[in-house]
Amino acid sequence: MDELERRIAQARGDEPADLVLRGGQVLDLITGTMIEGDVSICGDRIVGIGDYEARQVIDVSGLVLVPGFIDTHLHVESSLVTPHEFDRCVTPRGVTTAICDPHEIANVIGADGIRWFQRASECLLMDLRVQLSSCVPSTDMETAGARIEAEDLGPLMGHPSGIGLAEFMNYPGVIHRDPGAMAKLRLFAGGHVDGHCPQLSGRDLSAYVAAGIRTEHEATTADEALEKLRMGMRVLIREGSVSKDLVALQPVLTNITAPYMCLCTDDRNPLDIAEYGHLDHMIRELIRRGSPVLAVYRAASLSAAEAFGLKDRGLIAPGLRADIVALDSLESCRAQLVICGGRVVDDAAFAARKPLDPVGRASVKAPQVSAQDFRCAGNRSKTPVIGIIEGKIITTHLTCDIAPVDGDKRPDPKRDLARIAVIERHGRNGNIATGFVQGFSLRRGAIASTLCHDHHNIAVVGVDYRDMALSANHLSRIEGGFVVAEGGRVIADLPLPVAGLMSLDPFEAVRDRLILLREAARTLGVTLEEPFLQLAFLALPVIPALKITDRGMIDVTRFEIIAG
Repeated sequence: MDELERRIAQARGDEPADLVLRGGQVLDLITGTMIEGDVSICGDRIVGIGDYEARQVIDVSGLVLVPGFIDTHLHVESSLVTPHEFDRCVTPRGVTTAICDPHEIANVIGADGIRWFQRASECLLMDLRVQLSSCVPSTDMETAGARIEAEDLGPLMGHPSGIGLAEFMNYPGVIHRDPGAMAKLRLFAGGHVDGHCPQLSGRDLSAYVAAGIRTEHEATTADEALEKLRMGMRVLIREGSVSKDLVALQPVLTNITAPYMCLCTDDRNPLDIAEYGHLDHMIRELIRRGSPVLAVYRAASLSAAEAFGLKDRGLIAPGLRADIVALDSLESCRAQLVICGGRVVDDAAFAARKPLDPVGRASVKAPQVSAQDFRCAGNRSKTPVIGIIEGKIITTHLTCDIAPVDGDKRPDPKRDLARIAVIERHGRNGNIATGFVQGFSLRRGAIASTLCHDHHNIAVVGVDYRDMALSANHLSRIEGGFVVAEGGRVIADLPLPVAGLMSLDPFEAVRDRLILLREAARTLGVTLEEPFLQLAFLALPVIPALKITDRGMIDVTRFEIIAG
């Protein structure tokens, strides 16, 4: 009897099911009602709800069964761990499908990074869907380690993990019909294309959507989300370690809008996952803030599946993937058991996964720098300053009076004006650009990172040039990562040797190092909850309003390099 016949036979009860979950209640996302009965599983598929016999029975009495959660947009690299460790970190929390864009590693090592993620998807418990990165680099105003054009994407298409083209960040390239952007859109015509168009509105938004782009995770206000919904876009509510849009968008999520809204984390690290959670945290918070329970669970699974064309999941119903989360209650959303593709998620299942060798080692090829490299020349006191908005990756474009002294505009801790610099680290040109940022509250020392979206050069912020040089040079020695320096010594670090983005350690070890890093940063005066990822986003020139790359300060609203 082949697999199809086995499913039909087990669904009818003609033979025992492979697995039955007995004693729980099933949340039906179509009617919003609770269904009593066994959930019967054959292989990786659900075959029925009712009264079934089985070869294996798991007692889920007192628990509520919901479909597995789908994170509709994330970058595994920003979790700071490998795909295997990410799987082990979040799948036990109920995330059975994750749709990733590997453009972080692609910006460092190119198409080989995407292929590595495709191979990883074949090894994991969770179903990791690997979109093909659309913008490597995100713009021409930065130096990345690689460039991927339409002709490079063609050979990557057709892998089982694929869905379509990942977030199209170069929205000016779309609306102004850049030939390279048009070639990529034509390659994926009729398929799925992810969006990324922060604060785009009116005719420009119409032009962007007319290109066939149907999802958007960059809405940061209710009005922005509603306009994009009315344009026919699926809006993804995002709650990452830095980008926290849940509170602003929660009122938009209702039983009416839920079919067109999904949940995503984008960038979330193991410390935040340990302290708060992943999609389970979002579900709890949305319900606590008053969103209808049915709407929230639809957004977490069924609506996500439908938005991305995943027709084999999103409900607990016959014929669909056996992705099931057993919860203590709908409101608390704490997973007591997770079934992923018919497999029980436990230590034995993780141990049985096929390993994958790391890539992108020794990728930090930055020049050695000295304190003098961080001087900021200029004879005008009027100076552009990046203004941090905590919990957002958008920034403000401030102008401050900073008088030159001996040919240098110096940091001023009393006014919370710190030096920020980006150092090209791919061995391409050795560029170093400097500017000012306000919002770190640094009083001494420096912090630095090779997680620097999306080009992943070295970003360093500080008020002491010697400590800035020390922290930047230390990153080369540890193959990338995070560093905190003060008084001429490194006081904390986290090596990320896989392309300067991911650790080779278990996620628990990364979590513990992040705790030490945060504590070290606070001793310098830093008040931001997540200073390292906040720093990383200050170099992303497709997010308004003012950013910095290795080529200089970027006015994102005008899409041009400006004088610092």
